[in-house]
Amino acid sequence: MPHDRAPSANAAAIRMTAAERRATAGLAGIFGLRMLGMFIILPVFALYAETLPGGRDHTLVGLALGAYGLTQAVLQVPFGWASDRWGRKPVIITGLLIFALGSFVAAWAPTIGWTIAGRTIQGAGAISAAVIALAADLTRDSVRSRAMAAIGMTIGATFALSLIAAPALTPVIGVPGIFTLTGMLALAAIGLLLWTVAGLHRDTQVQAAPPQWRRVFFDRDLLRLNYGIFALHAALMALFVQVPFMLRDNGVAPAHHWLVYLPVLVGSVALMLPALFQADRPRRGKIVFVGAIAVLFAGQLLFAAAGTSLAMTVAALVVFFTGFNLLEALLPSLVSKFAPPAIKGTATGVYSSVQFLGTFLGAAAGGWLSQWHGAAAVFGFGLVLTALWLAVSAGMSPPPAYNQGDYSMGET
Repeated sequence: MPHDRAPSANAAAIRMTAAERRATAGLAGIFGLRMLGMFIILPVFALYAETLPGGRDHTLVGLALGAYGLTQAVLQVPFGWASDRWGRKPVIITGLLIFALGSFVAAWAPTIGWTIAGRTIQGAGAISAAVIALAADLTRDSVRSRAMAAIGMTIGATFALSLIAAPALTPVIGVPGIFTLTGMLALAAIGLLLWTVAGLHRDTQVQAAPPQWRRVFFDRDLLRLNYGIFALHAALMALFVQVPFMLRDNGVAPAHHWLVYLPVLVGSVALMLPALFQADRPRRGKIVFVGAIAVLFAGQLLFAAAGTSLAMTVAALVVFFTGFNLLEALLPSLVSKFAPPAIKGTATGVYSSVQFLGTFLGAAAGGWLSQWHGAAAVFGFGLVLTALWLAVSAGMSPPPAYNQGDYSMGET
C-alpha cells in the first residue's frame, strides 16, 4: 500500500548515498589536514622559537602564529571566487601545493623571520571556501548538514589530536620535522582529493557568470551567518586565552590538559548529534540554530561563574563545545543553502575570511583583556558577541526547504 511505503521512502531520501559518504569523508580529511597545519604547532612553537635568532621577541612569536590566519582571511574570497570561475579541484590542488611549500620553508627556516615567511605562505593556500563549496556541490540539501558536520567536527578533532600529538612528536622529529610532516600530508591530500571526487557527477565546472558581489556582501541572511562565524571563532580564541590558566589553577598540570579536552570533545559531540539530525527536518532548522547559539551563551555564563571549581569548568567546556560543534556544522550548510549556486564559492570565501578574521581578532582581544582586565572581561567579551548574535539571528529567514529528489548523486 502506498501509505505504508511512504515512511520508508522518506527515510531513504534523507540517507546519504555511498557517493555522498565517500565525498564527505575525503573532503573532511582534506580539511582536517589543512587545520592540522594551523593547530599542531600551537602547544610547542613558543619554546622552539626561543632557539631561533629573534625568537625571544614574543611579538614576533605571536606574528609567526597569527600570520597563517591573516593570510587565510585575506585570500579566502579570491580562492572562493576562483573556484566558481575555474572549478573546485584546480583551486584546491593549487592551495595544497602552496601550503606544502610554506610548510617546507618553515621547516628550513633558520630565523624567526623566515618562520614568519613560511607561516604566511602556508596561510596563502586558502582552500577552506573551495572545500566547503565542493562538499555542497556533492551532497543533496537533505543531508548537507551531516556532510558539513563531518567537516566542522574535524576542526575539534584536529585540535584535540594536536594537543596530544605535538608534545609526543617534538622529542622525536622536532618542530622542523612537524612542519615537514604537515607539508607531506598536504601533498598526500591531493591524491585523496582526486580519489574522492573521481566519478561523481556534481564537481563544479567553469562558471561564466561574473561574481555577484553585491548579493554576497549585502544579503541579510548571509550577513547574519558571516557575523555568526566571526563571533563563534572570536569567542573560541578569546576563551582559550583564559581556559588553560583555569585548568592549571584548578590543579590540572599543563601536560595533562589533553585528558580534559579529549573527553569534553567526545561528550559534546554525543550531545549535539540528536539536534544536528533534527536540523535537516522541515521547519526545525532555525529553531535548532538559534537554540545552539543559546547553548553557546550558556556555556560562557558557566565559565564566568566557574571560579576555582574544576567540575564547573569542565561542565562549562562541555556546554560550550556542544553549542560550538553544532554551530560549526550548521553554519556552512546554511551558507550553502542561502547562496545561489553561481556564487556559492564566492559566498563561502567571504564566510571563511570572516572566520579567520574572528580567530585573529578574538585571540588578540582575549589576550589584551586578560592582561589588563582579568578573566571576567574575557568572558564578558564572548558573552557580548554571542548575545548580539542571538539578537540578529532572531530575524533570520527559515532555511530554504530542500527538494528530496534534488542533486541525485551517483557514480559513472
